[in-house]
Amino acid sequence: MRTIATVALVLSLLLAATQSRAHHGWSGYDNSNELTLTGVIRESGYEHPHGHLRLEAPGKTWTVVLAPPSRMERRGLTAKELSVGTEATVVGYPNRTDAAEMRAERITIGTKTVELR
Repeated sequence: MRTIATVALVLSLLLAATQSRAHHGWSGYDNSNELTLTGVIRESGYEHPHGHLRLEAPGKTWTVVLAPPSRMERRGLTAKELSVGTEATVVGYPNRTDAAEMRAERITIGTKTVELR
């Protein structure tokens, strides 16, 4: 019985370590450099752990990391509103190592602004 408990403990610790590595922290983003980008959504994903957009802004297409879908839903931002072809403005912070990625703090579509963090 003790061996089963030890194996279960080791497996749960390994699972916890794997899950924590899969979720990135926000230290990879430069929160001293706020960006405001307006462009057209070319791709969107509304999945865990975070939704995302490919936003075609003048001169560059950005990968925009959004909030988890559950938070976006609670704050009134549906997957339908993130449709391809929709114009959006995002305010957030650039990734420190990927010059084409940013983490969004808020998003505006039409006249609706949603705080994501």
